[in-house]
Amino acid sequence: MPWQELEPRQFPAFDKELDGISKKTMDEHYKLYETYISKTNECRKALNDVDWNEAEGNQVYSYTRGVAIDYTFALLGFKNHELYFGHLGGDGGEPDGRFAELIEQDMGLESWKHAVRVQAMNARGWVMVGYDLNDGSLFNYVMDSQNLFAVYNMIPVLAIDVFEHAYAGDFGGSSAGRQEYLEAFFRNLDWHHVNRQLEQAERAGQAASERALTE
Repeated sequence: MPWQELEPRQFPAFDKELDGISKKTMDEHYKLYETYISKTNECRKALNDVDWNEAEGNQVYSYTRGVAIDYTFALLGFKNHELYFGHLGGDGGEPDGRFAELIEQDMGLESWKHAVRVQAMNARGWVMVGYDLNDGSLFNYVMDSQNLFAVYNMIPVLAIDVFEHAYAGDFGGSSAGRQEYLEAFFRNLDWHHVNRQLEQAERAGQAASERALTE
C-alpha cells in the first residue's frame, strides 16, 4: 500500500499552561500518542510485507486478522489524539460560530451541554461530536475504544478523551474526578478549532452531495 510513515506533530496546547490539566499529564499523554504513531507504522509495514497469495484467513485467529484489527486501534488512537490535542489551548467559554448554530438547531445548546457531559460519563474511552455527511446533523457518539462504535459517514469535529490516562493524574480516577476533568477540558477548549473542523466536514458533505447528483 502507498502509505507514508506517520510522524508526531507539535500542538500549540503544549506551549501553554492549561487550566487544570497539568503539563505532566499532557507530556505523558503525548508519549501515548507517539506510541500509537509507532505502532501504526509497524502495522503498516507488517501488512505490506504479507504475501497475500499464501496468507491464511481465519476468524478464530490468524496473523493477518490480528494485525488488521490492531492496526485500526493504533491508527484511530493516532487520529483521535490529533483532534483532541488540537482542541486544547483555547479560552473555553460558550460554544460559538457554526457549531453553536447547528447544535441549537439540532437539539438546543443548553440540552447539548448537558448531553455531552452525560455521554462523557457513559463512555469508557471517547466521546466524539460528529457531523453526519448524510443528513448534516451533529451528534454525541460514545466510543468505548477508539476502534469500537465508529459510525460510517461521520466526521468527528470535537473529541473528548475520557480514558483515565487523560485525567487520573490530575483529578483521580473516580467519577467525581472525571467530572472535574470534563469541566477543565471545556475551560481549555479552542472553539475556533472545532469550527474549522466542522467547516471542513460540511465542505466534504456538500462535495459528496454534488457528486451524488451527477451520478
